[in-house]
Amino acid sequence: MSFIIVGDNACNLPVALIDRYDLKILSMTFNSGDKEYHSYLKDTEIDLAHFYRMMREGQEFTTSLISYRDCKEVLDPVIEASDEDLLYIGFSTGLSGSFNVVSNYLAEQQDLHPNRRFIAIDVLAASLGQGLLTLHALQMREEGKTLDEVCDWLNANLLHMANWFTVDDLMFLFKGGRLSRASAVAGTLLDIKPTIHIDNEGALVAVGKVRNRRKSLKALVDRMEETAILPLDPHMVALSHGDCLEDAYYVADLICERFGITRDDILFNVIDPVIGSHSGPGTVALFFMARER
Repeated sequence: MSFIIVGDNACNLPVALIDRYDLKILSMTFNSGDKEYHSYLKDTEIDLAHFYRMMREGQEFTTSLISYRDCKEVLDPVIEASDEDLLYIGFSTGLSGSFNVVSNYLAEQQDLHPNRRFIAIDVLAASLGQGLLTLHALQMREEGKTLDEVCDWLNANLLHMANWFTVDDLMFLFKGGRLSRASAVAGTLLDIKPTIHIDNEGALVAVGKVRNRRKSLKALVDRMEETAILPLDPHMVALSHGDCLEDAYYVADLICERFGITRDDILFNVIDPVIGSHSGPGTVALFFMARER
């Protein structure tokens, strides 16, 4: 029996894949002044180049959780239209409270539909790290795998999904509450570029720093070489970026040189505005399967 898979905008999957696999998306919002925008709405595209250009010009953004109202508006019709079970694959609780909102909504649905199952899995990941896990779950469903088989695979592999990234401007991490002003200012003056990952609790942890941009991009691939499960699975490698595709291509070419895959094997996408509001333009993030995060 088939089942419904629900994700959220933080999974950062390209719209073509969302449509191809009929992934239901719950959307957080980002705000500028008194204007509120949904980070994802079906059949609506955000001009991401314009979004990042506004950030570069000093426009500030805030973000909001998925709301209970959004859960009802998006999922009530889906649930009422079938008798299928439902799996929600959600954004890390170490970075957002959205997962808890959706989990509470699904607990209510479980009470209303006792003969069905409503399961929520926090994959403790973000952006295309979350996206790759979600994509694999969708592909398993298409192959006829059961809900239990998909959940078992996710739970066995989520802590093998490595999430590494670097930012170009530390002030965006400060504005997003991820770094102190003193550290951001000092790092900017010294041209410090951090290497950051998502740990086993789903939280951001800075694990290294270098001077200059190219070294920080190379450091992502160095981390990959240290921890990746080999041979590298080319279908489980992704790069997301904050409107800096050429830098993402630079990282991709280093990966291709070291691991013998091609650019075409790698999934690329621009970072979603809800995440980008905190990481800023110039962010490059690398995701792959590793022995450990």
